[in-house]
Amino acid sequence: MGSAIAAIGSEFTGGSKHPKVSKQTILLRGKCCWVKHEIAARNTHSAVTRSGVVTSIAMAEVTITTRGAKRIRKGHLWVYRSDVRDAQHVEAGAIVLVVDEAKNFVGQAFYSDASEIALRILTTSRDQIDRAWWRERLRRCAKARASIMNESNTYRLVYSEGDLLPSLIVDVYDGHYVLQALSQGTHRLQSEIVALLIEEFQPRSISERNDARVRQFENLELRKSVLYGDAPDEIEIQQHGVRFIVRPLSGQKTGAFLDQRQNCLAAARVAHGRALDCFTFNGGFALHLHQSCESVLGLDISEEAVAAAQHNARLNNATKVEFKVANVFDALRQMEAAGERFDTIVLDPPAFTKSRATVKSGARGYKEINLRALKLLNPGGVLITCTCSYHLSEEMFLDIIAEAALDARRRLQIIEKRGQSSDHPVLLGVPETHYLKCVIARVIA
Repeated sequence: MGSAIAAIGSEFTGGSKHPKVSKQTILLRGKCCWVKHEIAARNTHSAVTRSGVVTSIAMAEVTITTRGAKRIRKGHLWVYRSDVRDAQHVEAGAIVLVVDEAKNFVGQAFYSDASEIALRILTTSRDQIDRAWWRERLRRCAKARASIMNESNTYRLVYSEGDLLPSLIVDVYDGHYVLQALSQGTHRLQSEIVALLIEEFQPRSISERNDARVRQFENLELRKSVLYGDAPDEIEIQQHGVRFIVRPLSGQKTGAFLDQRQNCLAAARVAHGRALDCFTFNGGFALHLHQSCESVLGLDISEEAVAAAQHNARLNNATKVEFKVANVFDALRQMEAAGERFDTIVLDPPAFTKSRATVKSGARGYKEINLRALKLLNPGGVLITCTCSYHLSEEMFLDIIAEAALDARRRLQIIEKRGQSSDHPVLLGVPETHYLKCVIARVIA
């Protein structure tokens, strides 16, 4: 059955040379692929092979340390390789039973034979992880996003650990689905997940953006391709009446950054006067601000990003918005020297720190841009400042803003402390799911 699964999976992966298959073929083969997983999940001793012969199979068992078990029982979903005591004869990407050193049941998890995250917990119950289990999890995700569907045709349907579906991302762009299988476990089940998405949601297309570098830690190839249907190069989406063009197979992430959707609305509520949007990317904040402001200037170092933002401005007839290619650090210093002033400034930079080792250097970058921005704000001006660095806690971020305010000799009033949009839910016990921090502050002196 393993070779059959590999063969089926190959039809949905790779470049454009791979043939498209019909919806019926995907659904039929997706169902067939579940046979091995369902039988293993029951921890029985029989399985149907490709030829129909019944053979012996049992769900593999992995033993973890007391420390690892305690971490899971406190709500986390990851077990690091240093806490794995026994994982003999376990296949890469298999769903396994997890027990502690006293052989007490801990949960069921994806196993990776390559990543430092050796186990990703799917459930701490003895539920049978079969096709119905996965279907129910997907339905639960869709139900939680029902209200978003009324205000936007784009959203994150599945947010990995935040939705108790570790290492699986599914984004929706006007009916076109883009998924990321970021571990050996979801990689192994990708064709089955595609089949379920088709059954449940009837997407216009499904593409994979499995080119995220994290897959290299799993010894998985980087690739992107259309798996089902006809996926256009460009898709028009709308967020609260603002229109954007996204490119799922060539843009950032799965085509766009969806985690700032609600923060853009919050920023628009307080924005006024002359506005500056730093690290604008496709103009997300800038185009939400233009109706509240007299003028908006968006800056980004990427010529491609600025061209996309300019196109989106034309799409929305946003004549008060201008975009320029610029290094934000240099531009802020130059504008300060020229005596320019703004009433609203947005700082939405890329992650300046992606590991604990670079937190200090990253903090310096965040302080620099916040300091420069505060010096450019008029009294009563509003600062919307963000970090998407998980390793920089909210407390650390607030300290950085406070230090920047002291150096700039400005008195700040916090209006709101925000996080990522509700379709990127934070799972208590898994702090890694809370990565985006957004602070809205007002200069009062």
